[in-house]
Amino acid sequence: MSLESALRQLERTLATLGPDAFPGDTSAAQHYAPRRLNGAAPGANVGWTTGFWTGQLWLGHTLGGSAAMREAAQRQTQGFITRLSQGVDLEHHDLGFLYMLSCAAAHHLTGDRGAYAATLGAAERLLGRFLPGAGVIQSWGGMDDPVQRGRVIIDGIMNLPLLHWAARASRHHAYSDAARSHLQRTRDHLVRPNGATYHTYHFDAGTGAALRPSTHQGLADDSCWARGQAWGIYGFAINHRHLPDMGLLAVAMRLADYFLAQLPPDRIALWDLSLAHDSGEPRDSSACAIAVCGLLEIAEQAGHAGPRYRQAAEELLQALTQHCAGRQPDSGGLLRHGVYHRAASLGVDESNLWGDYYYLEALARLQGRWTPARL
Repeated sequence: MSLESALRQLERTLATLGPDAFPGDTSAAQHYAPRRLNGAAPGANVGWTTGFWTGQLWLGHTLGGSAAMREAAQRQTQGFITRLSQGVDLEHHDLGFLYMLSCAAAHHLTGDRGAYAATLGAAERLLGRFLPGAGVIQSWGGMDDPVQRGRVIIDGIMNLPLLHWAARASRHHAYSDAARSHLQRTRDHLVRPNGATYHTYHFDAGTGAALRPSTHQGLADDSCWARGQAWGIYGFAINHRHLPDMGLLAVAMRLADYFLAQLPPDRIALWDLSLAHDSGEPRDSSACAIAVCGLLEIAEQAGHAGPRYRQAAEELLQALTQHCAGRQPDSGGLLRHGVYHRAASLGVDESNLWGDYYYLEALARLQGRWTPARL
């Protein structure tokens, strides 16, 4: 019943927004409105999260959603093609989130050649952020930005499937070579011995010297930001499919074990895993939704250990449905009680596009249905 409820919720929100408008990163007072960001027109395709909205529509369409979902997804996919051709807000590593869930999904489902070309073009831009001396893909800012040069964040490994897709499509190894290097450096420096992760890490862009860890959204430089830990679980697991010789599945399992061990009794993570359960700090349901997808990815690949991780995923998804599923008219999102950026008071105790997307993907995965993770 949860999947059907989520699809109906998505249909209602789409009807409110219309087929062309992109919602904000998060809900406001529990409902989405057309996004307003950086002076762009209301509802414009800007920012790093719009792919999660179009991705929900493509996924919802395949799961039996309304024809309106397909129509809106097709129209928005054309917007992503235009965004790439005009170079709108692409100076960051989140091109995988933007183009795998929109254009790559569109090509897979409809054969759209323009979407195929845009996906390959996005991969070229992502490859252009690779720093050979450091062996990493710079996460944020222009490549000459003195503050951001050589900085990576744990989220980055979730964007690497775009490079694996391009390596297959083009038969050029440069894409997968860059992904391999970035994964190795992330594994070696952002994963701690106890299975916790750092949010960000700084490398010397020329020599590759490891400089220091830091955080942007976590509680402290040495804490464990919950969503970052979840990105790590899913990111290492999904990259294991493409580079099985790197041993990334074992890394994903270590991160998963740490994440699960830090959850409070109701199984909904606080926004930073270093916080005490009785601290009164907000939960971040989106971290749990991402983690569920990662746990299911691990379960499919882990052999005899698989059932343990699938059970953990099912229990976590049940907790999300029980405590966080959105219902109209009180909420317009699929998943309530998310946190975008606690310190900046952004999207605290609201729905957010990535939480909604991964909740829908988790429901689809649990039923053995197609998701863009298969691309």
